[in-house]
Amino acid sequence: MTSIREEMWKNRGILFNFAISDLKIRYRNSILGVLWSVIEPLLMLSVLYFVFSSMFKFDIPNFPIYLLLGIIIYNCFRNGTTIALNSLTNRAPLITQIYFPRSIPAISSAITASIMLAIEVGILLIFMVAFQFVPPITMLLLPLVLGLQFMFVVGVCLPLSVLNVRFKDTEFIWNVVVHASFFLTPIFYQFDMLPEYVQNILQFSPMVQILTMAHHVVLYGMLPTVTSILYAVCSISVISLIGYLIFRKYQTKIVEDM
Repeated sequence: MTSIREEMWKNRGILFNFAISDLKIRYRNSILGVLWSVIEPLLMLSVLYFVFSSMFKFDIPNFPIYLLLGIIIYNCFRNGTTIALNSLTNRAPLITQIYFPRSIPAISSAITASIMLAIEVGILLIFMVAFQFVPPITMLLLPLVLGLQFMFVVGVCLPLSVLNVRFKDTEFIWNVVVHASFFLTPIFYQFDMLPEYVQNILQFSPMVQILTMAHHVVLYGMLPTVTSILYAVCSISVISLIGYLIFRKYQTKIVEDM
């Protein structure tokens, strides 16, 4: 994993150029362009807020902010991994002509998603003002929580980028995984609402721990528990290690498979 960090630093210029390029490609031929980074989570918020506040009547304090925070954090995971799927195949002509570390496109996908997240966090702050919500001092810990998420997204992006070159079914399978994960992550409900046996399984999910910690520090003034931090760090480390091993196995065959 040290080599990945070294590659990121040595090729930081290419890395950020790719990240900006991914952002432009995502909104190419779109009238509203990057404004969709703002509009998309707001539309999702409107639908989910109507459903879960009017029909199911979830009694969650500051529910609009709770819901929006969950949406934008999950969007970062979804956007980063979705962009990573085609991060190599979209650059096939460049890869076959010029050498650069094969990890760069996948990592740049995570950076692109983080840029979009930063825009959406700005909308979250506006919502807080609109609802006259004063965040607790613990909100200063949110960047650390998001730092954990960035590590997780990179750990997933690396294997996805090479697997989708080798196995074209990867994209379809991952789309199912992303949609299923949305409902298995406490975005519009609280984790303790789930049956205990379900909690015992989902507590090992990095997104569950990241989102729970984010809700605690932003809304409730609660420090992340040692247990949450350990679960998050250990699960992210294991997933990232497995992802890196998969990436290292297939990266040398990228040109052959294109």
